[in-house]
Parts: sequence; structure tokens; C-alpha cells
Amino acid sequence: METKIEKEGQVPKATDVDAALEYLNRESTTVMTEINEKALVRKIDWMIVPIMWACYNLQYLDKTLINYANVMGLQEDTGISGNQFSLLATLFYVTYLVFEFPTGYLMQRLPTAKYLGANVILWGLVVTLNSAAKNWAALAALRTLLGCFESAIAPALILVTSMWYKRSEQPARVGFWYVGTGTGTIIGALTSFGFQHYESEVFTPWQIMFLLFGLITIAVGIITMIFLPDSPMKSRLTREEKIWTIERLRENQTGIENKHFKMYQVRDCFTDPQTWLIAFITVTMNIPNGAISTYQATIIKGFGYTSKETALLSIPSGVLASVAVISGGISSARFNARGPVIIILLLIGGILGGCLLAFSDPANKGALLAGNYLTNAIGAALPLLYSYSAANYAGHTKKVTMNAMLLLSFCLGNIIGPLTFRDADKPQYLPAKIVIVASTAAALVTTGVLMAYYTWENKRRDRLYLGLEHRENNEFLDLTDRENSEFRLSLCYSSAEISIPINT
Repeated sequence: METKIEKEGQVPKATDVDAALEYLNRESTTVMTEINEKALVRKIDWMIVPIMWACYNLQYLDKTLINYANVMGLQEDTGISGNQFSLLATLFYVTYLVFEFPTGYLMQRLPTAKYLGANVILWGLVVTLNSAAKNWAALAALRTLLGCFESAIAPALILVTSMWYKRSEQPARVGFWYVGTGTGTIIGALTSFGFQHYESEVFTPWQIMFLLFGLITIAVGIITMIFLPDSPMKSRLTREEKIWTIERLRENQTGIENKHFKMYQVRDCFTDPQTWLIAFITVTMNIPNGAISTYQATIIKGFGYTSKETALLSIPSGVLASVAVISGGISSARFNARGPVIIILLLIGGILGGCLLAFSDPANKGALLAGNYLTNAIGAALPLLYSYSAANYAGHTKKVTMNAMLLLSFCLGNIIGPLTFRDADKPQYLPAKIVIVASTAAALVTTGVLMAYYTWENKRRDRLYLGLEHRENNEFLDLTDRENSEFRLSLCYSSAEISIPINT
């Protein structure tokens, strides 16, 4: 079978097409009803969403355990300074950043779920070894390795989500696994509070905490390797269900899987204006997110609370983050708009919450706590950016490249964020709190620019390709979104269920 790539002006081999099309060419097709589709989506949800949530929940919890360990005596027990503690967060995100493109390449070449599960097991081992760390050198080495292995999680889950779900279904599913950031905060706070009542001459409470969650993570990694499918074509679905799963995704125009790395799609990604707009939004919104995830317990303790009180007062942060993620995903689906919901979340979290945190009277603990809690809404906008990436990038290599670029930007923001908290600014950290407001404002404005660009680009494509006829199997030729004349960028998407005609 031959296909034509318009942008390159060349005829690729059959191996250049999407793996889904190769599968359909080997199998006969059947007729799909609306009832079949709803039942199938429920089956897919139960098969993959709980595992994705478990992985992301542990990813967030494991990287922020050091936040709770800090108020449990980590600095005193290991003899590190406040600036060295800040550098631990930086080291994690530096290696996370460096490994994004290599892990993206490996993810395309290797079975996605197996690669993800292997990384979960390895970072679980690293978390377990934190219980044996006695000094700065050991902690720094382990944080560096943790960043290497956790770099696979978000791009893998974005890729898995785009393999299984329609555009209209993706924001809610991304929200379901991303809510792990909120549940991770709740679990971490409760565990920290519980372990602070533990006394032993052999192990400190924070050492037991690292050991427990490291072992749990290893177990989840094994479960991921066994039960999470690498793609719809290699899943435990019946033959008919596999065909239905593939056919219902034609409308996405993004394909499902292609194991051939294509350099021209990498260039396409880096010359696409939306790439740099999304990257800038991600950096600026993650400056406060990085600071909050690393220093939230420290900020609360700085209001004058004990370590035990700090652990309990961290719980509402997780609750608010969970509510913001879920409500953001549902609202974006109900009102057919990601961009406006992102702007609202940034206004609530970064502008209102940041201002309360930065400019309230230091004696007004209620206002300070309210501001601290509201800043957790900033992170709830990130899954909507993830779903933009899943919906608006086509061509497997281009999607993998953009996922790496998105997470690279995520890392850069998280590297900058903790560095704004300096020992010299204790205990109020006013300059860092002002940075939260300023960087969120920049992300908010750029989101408006991105929405305007999508509107303009779709109108341009409508004019350019007016009257163009549909080309058979165009959806599975592994074309990029800019090569595919039928592709339109998803600013708002239809939440209605669409009946999909199946060729017989």
C-alpha cells in the first residue's frame, strides 16, 4: 500500500502508515452501534484509567515526599542547609528535563506500557533507597536518578490517552489521572502526620515513609507492565472491540501508533507556532507550581504552626487541587472550551491566591492559608494543556516530540520556582510570592494569544482547503496536523457523541 505525504512530496513505504491501519487491513470490519460504543468506552476506562491514576498519584507523591520529610527533620538529620534543600528540587527537574527527548525517542521505539512500567519500578527503587541516605551527596544522587526515571510518566500517559480516546473524551480522562496530584498531596499529608507519632532509635519517621512508598511504587510498576496494554491492537479486548476502538478514533485525525522515527516531523514540531506558545504557558504556570509543590509544607510551617499541625493543614491543599482538576475537566467538556477554563483557573490560583499569599497581613493566618490553598488551582490548568497537546498534534513522531517539549517546559518552570525561595527571605519569602503572581499573569495573557491563534489558523485552513474531497484512510497515514488538509485545531470541541460509519 502506498500513501502520499503532501508536505514532503514523497511516497512512503507501507511501514510509514499508522499501526492501526495495518491492523485494519488484516482484519475484516463490523458495524458499530451507539450502545456498543458507550459500553466499550466504559470497558476501556476500567482497563486503563485506574492504572494511569495510580502511576501519576505515586509520581507526584514520591517526588514531594521530600517536602514532608523536610518538616519531619530531614535537614537536621542529614546536616543539609536550606539552600541545599532547594537545590535538591532543582537537581530532580534538571535531569527530568535532560531525559525528556531521550525518553520520548525510546517510548516511540519500545512498547509504551512496558517502558512506563519499567520506569515506575526503577523510581520506586530510588525512593526506597532514600531511607538509607545520610548526607547531601546521597540525597543529591538519588534525586538526580529520580528525575531520570520519572521523566517518562507524563509523556507516556498523554500518549496512552490519545491512543484510546476521542478529542472530546480526552480532557476528562487526562483529568482523571492528573487528579493524582491532589490525592498524592492528601495521602502524603496524612502519612506524614501519622509517621510523626512514630518513635524509634533505629529509623526516623521520614526514613520509614520513604521505604513504604518506594515498595508500593515498585508493586504498581509491576502491575503496570502486566495489565496496561501497549496499544488498542495489543490489548485484551476482543477482536471486534479492537476494531471498534480503532475506528471510533478516525475523527481525531491523529492516528494511534507508529514505531518509525521521522526527522521531518521533529522539524515540523519546532516550526509550529503553537509549540512555542504552549511551551511558554507551561513554563510560566509551573514557576509557581514548582515552588508550591516543593515548599508548601515549609510555607505553612512558616505561618507559626508545628510540624504535626503543618501536616494536617496540608490536606486541604490536596482536596482543593483534586476539586479544581475534576471541575476543570468537566467544565471544559460541558462548555466546549479549554482555553477559558485555563484562564479562570489561573485567575483563581495565581492572581487571587498569589496576592493573598504575598500581600496579606503576616498576622492574618486565615488569609495566608486561603491564599496558599488557592494557589493549588494553578496546577489544575496543566492537564488541559496536556489535552491540547494530545488533540492538536498529529503524526506519531511529532506527538512524541511535542510531549517531550511540553515536559521540558514543565521542568524549566519547576527548576526556576524553588530557586525563588531563598534563605535570606525567610520566613515570609515575599519575593517568591510576588513571582507567583507575575508568572501566572504572563501565562494567562499567553493563553489568550494561543486561543486567538487557533481561531485564525482554522479559518485560514477553511479558506485554503474549501471544497477538498476526503481521502480514504487519511486519518491513519501518519500525517502531521499541518500536512493533513482535513485537520482542524481543537480550540473548542464537540462533546456530543458522534456515530462512526464503519466500512465493510
